[in-house]
Amino acid sequence: MKYVKVSCCYCGKNFPKEVRRFNEAKKNGWKIYCSLNCQKLSKNKRVKIKCGSPLCNKFILRDPSDIPESGICYCSCSCAAVVNNKKFPKRKPVIKPIVPKICKKCKKEFYDDKERKYCSPACYSKRPIFPAEKIIEEIKEFYEKNGRIPVKREYHAYRVARFRFGTWNKAIKAAGFDPNPVLFAKKHVAKDSHICDSLSEMIIDNWLFARKIFHEKNVPYLNTLFTADFKVKDIFIEFFGLHKELKRYDQLMKIKLKIIKDNDLKLIAIYPKDIFPKSRLNEILNDIIS
Repeated sequence: MKYVKVSCCYCGKNFPKEVRRFNEAKKNGWKIYCSLNCQKLSKNKRVKIKCGSPLCNKFILRDPSDIPESGICYCSCSCAAVVNNKKFPKRKPVIKPIVPKICKKCKKEFYDDKERKYCSPACYSKRPIFPAEKIIEEIKEFYEKNGRIPVKREYHAYRVARFRFGTWNKAIKAAGFDPNPVLFAKKHVAKDSHICDSLSEMIIDNWLFARKIFHEKNVPYLNTLFTADFKVKDIFIEFFGLHKELKRYDQLMKIKLKIIKDNDLKLIAIYPKDIFPKSRLNEILNDIIS
């Protein structure tokens, strides 16, 4: 068995190698190592770098891809903290001055970091309370002005009324009226004798009637089985009262909107927020008036 002297590709040490093994490595382009340890170390791509802390002289091994552009690495979190705490010192907390407040009852100044309006429990107990008689009076005034009782979304003190009477319907009964039925549970008759499916539709119908705008009720979309709530000239008007309330309602609503888009029809969509608590019909239906 013949041997030839070769040098290790990692440590450079000269050592004997079988000729047939040497020729095989040369033919296949393999590197030659003196031991398995040198072969293992050659696969390690990490480089030796000094810790970036001026108080530390340790050398560490890092993969080239882990070395930042600055070339600074640290052997531990404590060494990194020594440098970073000097570069980025902690800011002193900003102490906001506490502005004195004025008590709504006794008008005295008091200091408090919370959103309180009264200086003491005694002043809080003497705060003005919205009386039940005032709620009943406002409900009656609303009825005299609009010819109907208010819905809870358009009454400014709904939560107070519920607190005073227990429920909104009990407040309506205390004022001498029958509560509004469940949405779409009862038909309503508009001033022009049109039968409306809900109170909101009746409000829209009465709005059109008060301005002497001729309108049709429950008009079909072309030759389909779907109908619009109202139609003025070539404009369809829809009240989407159960939008995002019922899944089936939203599915039918999408079909209607697709029919309108495919046939290039004119539509004015009205939602509950456009009527309650404040009516925006004058703004939304302005095109019909003009």
